[in-house]
Amino acid sequence: MGLKLAAIMFVLMLAMGGAGYWYYNDTQERMAILAANEAKATLAAQTAEAATKALQESYERMSQELNRVNTEFAAARANNQVLSNKLARHDLATLGENKPNLVQKIINSASAKVLRCFEIESGSKLTEAETNATSGKAFNSECPWLWPGANKP
Repeated sequence: MGLKLAAIMFVLMLAMGGAGYWYYNDTQERMAILAANEAKATLAAQTAEAATKALQESYERMSQELNRVNTEFAAARANNQVLSNKLARHDLATLGENKPNLVQKIINSASAKVLRCFEIESGSKLTEAETNATSGKAFNSECPWLWPGANKP
């Protein structure tokens, strides 16, 4: 009977040792999986944080650019209003009937000046006369705001 009890105890100890070994290995595998998942989650959080920061910076740049464009647009509207006011002061139809050569000369001259404004806006270099101009009116009477000495927004 003592031998049977020892054999039973030996088998129980082997079973408990095997269960302990299995539990240890299973726990180590789970810990390794959890550590890998934690590393992935940390990397994902860092990536999301970097993306959020990049989006915020992009939004700031976009807001600044929008403000700049709105300012330029407001200036363009003001310049258009100046031109509209110039045209409203004159009855071109009546002048054209009474003095067609004079109106043609004025329109051709103004058109040439406006085309020069487009050239300057497109990046054309300034002529010597434009460079030496002392006022916006002397620079180009159709777009004096392009004069380098003009107050820019």
